[in-house]
Amino acid sequence: MANLVYKRVSTDQQSTDRQNLVLDEARIEDPVVFEEEPGTSSRLHPLQRPKFGELLTYARPGDTVHISEMFRLVRGTGHILDVLDVLHRDRLALRIHDGAFSAMDLTARHPRTGELLSTVKFMVQTLAAAGELQRDLQRELTYDGLRAADAKGNKGGRRPALAGETIAGVRTAYLEGQSIAALAREHSVSRGAVRTAVADLLPEHVADEVAPAPELLVTLDMPGKVAEFLRTTELDDAERAALDEGQAVRRGTGYTLRVTAVPAVHRQLLDRCQVLDGAGAIPAQRKARREYENRVSTLVAETL
Repeated sequence: MANLVYKRVSTDQQSTDRQNLVLDEARIEDPVVFEEEPGTSSRLHPLQRPKFGELLTYARPGDTVHISEMFRLVRGTGHILDVLDVLHRDRLALRIHDGAFSAMDLTARHPRTGELLSTVKFMVQTLAAAGELQRDLQRELTYDGLRAADAKGNKGGRRPALAGETIAGVRTAYLEGQSIAALAREHSVSRGAVRTAVADLLPEHVADEVAPAPELLVTLDMPGKVAEFLRTTELDDAERAALDEGQAVRRGTGYTLRVTAVPAVHRQLLDRCQVLDGAGAIPAQRKARREYENRVSTLVAETL
């Protein structure tokens, strides 16, 4: 029986050092490692990621999939349940070595129905929701911190390689005919740093060009039946991100998904579900889609 190790980081600035430490401490025997390319987003469904797909192709019944923590593999309740279904189908075990899920047997099924145990499903949903809440709170705190810093006149981001009087000297030298490459060598910086310092002096710069104002984010309630259809539809990255980050709001026996995105993305999502208004559509889906169309149309009218 093989031990299959899966690793992933969300950005190319991150490393797998922490995952390596946790997995090394687990003393996994003869691990076969599958590591995604750096920057593989957690928003991409695990079953659509290249290396996890290779892992499933390589795996045989009885093998064990090892991950350092659950959120290296999945993002949100839907992803977790989808992966558990595939692991059950292929008769693979899942071992999580750190975090809230590390003490649970997530592959446990009812002996007669074969369905995921209700207690396991409840714990998965609860812990996944807690993880999403933690990430949301981190984003909010980061945003508030940036606003506070901005109010004090502090700007975030990397400090410029050239600053103050040095920039003035570089600009003067450039106007006098010194090349960007020569200036970069003289000041021991990259050519990009020099180009940034003299950007408005470059031949391709158009002084009177005005960039269009960015679209503002708008929150819109999407009927649950529309959201369920879109989750099974091929979407681009912006559409998928908006859907994944939506907040479910219970409405009686159903729900709506509160989606925050720019108006263009809302219009694209509406276009994706045109089929729900076709002749073969279920009446409830047709009604939900038309309700969604009315909300998007109102949004478009308000943004004109």
